[in-house]
Amino acid sequence: MNAPERLPSLTVRASSWAGLFDCAYRWEGIHLLGMRNVVGLRAALGTAIHAGTAVFDQARLDGAGLSADDAAGVMVNKLRDPENEFDPERDDITMTEAERVGLTLITKYCIEVSPKYDFVAVEMPTKPMDIDCGSGVVVRLTGTMDRARIRRAGAGVGIADIKTGSAAVQKGVAVTKGHGPQIGTYELLYEHTTGERISDDAEIIGMKTKGTSEISTGRIANARTAMVGSEEHPGLIQFAAEMFKTGRFYPNPKSLLCSEKYCPRHATCPFHD
Repeated sequence: MNAPERLPSLTVRASSWAGLFDCAYRWEGIHLLGMRNVVGLRAALGTAIHAGTAVFDQARLDGAGLSADDAAGVMVNKLRDPENEFDPERDDITMTEAERVGLTLITKYCIEVSPKYDFVAVEMPTKPMDIDCGSGVVVRLTGTMDRARIRRAGAGVGIADIKTGSAAVQKGVAVTKGHGPQIGTYELLYEHTTGERISDDAEIIGMKTKGTSEISTGRIANARTAMVGSEEHPGLIQFAAEMFKTGRFYPNPKSLLCSEKYCPRHATCPFHD
């Protein structure tokens, strides 16, 4: 007789895992306690740019013939969507400036960047993956590969993840630091969903939204190994399992997101200066 299936104790979105390893205390507040933080216009601009690029890349896959102007229209509509909540006082940018930056980046991406890639999936839905944390705690990872693409590289495939932000590109190279946990999670979910092994390094496509509008790339190697570990060291999943099992989510006062602007727990958090 088969043992009964263990139901998940918690269900979390895979796209949130990078935040878990940045500041687990902040992550717990947002994703387990439901605390909300109103974002600034630059964050809303990033979401709008992602919407436009995703529509364009999916149209390429479908042979739908969408133009860069069409993608730009999607970006503007998303940015101006009445349900797109943001605090205009949180950033030094106006709606007009945000549109200008977004239009520049969307146009450059659609004409110069996207055609260089052989994408096989855009923001792919994934099969839920359960992680047994011990002591009866099972965490289920769900969701799509938000803002990520699967690209064909030689005989295999790899992850290409778009990141936007005021510092997404530095010294002409996309910033990759801090993105490894999310990339590693996506690699695991892709393999879990398809049964196909990721065979190429991941790639970050950085889109800078402050100052000179730039798009550049950077590579991340061994992200999957960092998640699952090796004979020499444990993986990040094991550290995450311990947090879920004990309920102790550790703070990181040195996180770049440790501010009232980015963390809804900041006002009551006793760990920062």
